[in-house]
Amino acid sequence: MAEVARRTLAGEEPLELLCCAQAGSAPRTPLLFVHGGHVGAWCWAEHFLGWFAERGFASYAVSLRGHGASAGRERLNLFGLADYAKDVAAAIAALERPPALIGHSMGAMVVQKVLEQASAPAAVLACPVPSYGLLPATFSLALTRPGLLADIQAVHAGGDASLETLAEALFAAPMDVARLAEYRARMQRESRRAILDMAGLGLPQRWRMNLPATLVLGAEKDALIAPSAAEASARLLGAEFRLLPGLGHAVMLESNWQVAAQAILGWLEEQGL
Repeated sequence: MAEVARRTLAGEEPLELLCCAQAGSAPRTPLLFVHGGHVGAWCWAEHFLGWFAERGFASYAVSLRGHGASAGRERLNLFGLADYAKDVAAAIAALERPPALIGHSMGAMVVQKVLEQASAPAAVLACPVPSYGLLPATFSLALTRPGLLADIQAVHAGGDASLETLAEALFAAPMDVARLAEYRARMQRESRRAILDMAGLGLPQRWRMNLPATLVLGAEKDALIAPSAAEASARLLGAEFRLLPGLGHAVMLESNWQVAAQAILGWLEEQGL
């Protein structure tokens, strides 16, 4: 795989930007990946950045403030979706060409907040926090998987998830125990303010968005964001919806992550990007 480099962007908070130069000289639209809650840009570097770079896309991933190697970890609870959107805007400004935006889970909602203020060549929203907020998904988990919900809430409060909880929440395919332990060690708590925003206080507003061609991806085995909820978001946004068979929530880290990568690549090529 192509080598992943690291840059630091100056701004309100110094931000980590992971970069992977494209293979070949044919100009293709760059890609900017936006992570979800509890992780950082590293989740995209595991597989996606190098894979897309080898297919001709200059690929980037930003760690939102308080995440990964970006500054602000000690002030994490002060940051909301609007702050995260500023970070993505700063990453966009640092690139030579406007990128297509690819957000996962909370990152998909951050992409929508960015599009309230700016345009983009295209957007991909993978396993997005629903456009109507987190509360219905939370109530569903309370009814169907109360133990999983309790463990997730403990993680929100800064506790550690068991490997069993991590596997149930994020993965459909069997995952190597050592790899699971590595991912758990790199995960972190999420901003309380951002969680409140996703519950309803700071949701993106469709009427404000400069929505480009947009693809919404649902994962068939997603324990956190049901594919029906992802499809509902696609309808609300007027976006195309596609289902990723056999994948859980962490589509970029699954053992069969290529299913998601190929789906994104195929759609980008359909858009002429």
